Amino acid sequence: MRHTLAVLVENQPGVLSHVSGLFSRRGYNIESLVVSETEDHTVSRITLVVEGDEQVIEQVTKQLNKQVEVIKVNDITNEEIVERQLLLLKVSADPADRQEIMQIVDIFRCRIVDIGRRSLVVEATGDEKKIQAIIKSLRPFGIQELVCTGSVAMLRGQK
Repeated sequence: MRHTLAVLVENQPGVLSHVSGLFSRRGYNIESLVVSETEDHTVSRITLVVEGDEQVIEQVTKQLNKQVEVIKVNDITNEEIVERQLLLLKVSADPADRQEIMQIVDIFRCRIVDIGRRSLVVEATGDEKKIQAIIKSLRPFGIQELVCTGSVAMLRGQK
């Protein structure tokens, strides 16, 4: 099962290395990892998406909590969250295909952020299902390059 962990850490050099090292030493794969400063510049938030059963996640959470720089670990997998990814995708776009590509981009409420002679760069945000649907829809035109952030997530409401 995929789990989303929200980890608050001290905003210091080397913290990311300690956290990711904990996973690699135990042979756990991180599917997605995003780090950013929070509203408090002394604290960073790491959003991790990892594959594992409840026992694995419990063990990893305990290990994370032992790290000096870790402030708090939350498994937000079963919580109501807002989750987004950012996708930049360069798609082949001959003049004959541009109109159809632009319609797809419009349907998904994406943006074209660069126009080249034979390509377009599309920017999209959304949950994983939306991002995968956009990629699938544009693949027939020829994807030249693709980069996607990992998931960022936060709890909905007042929690």
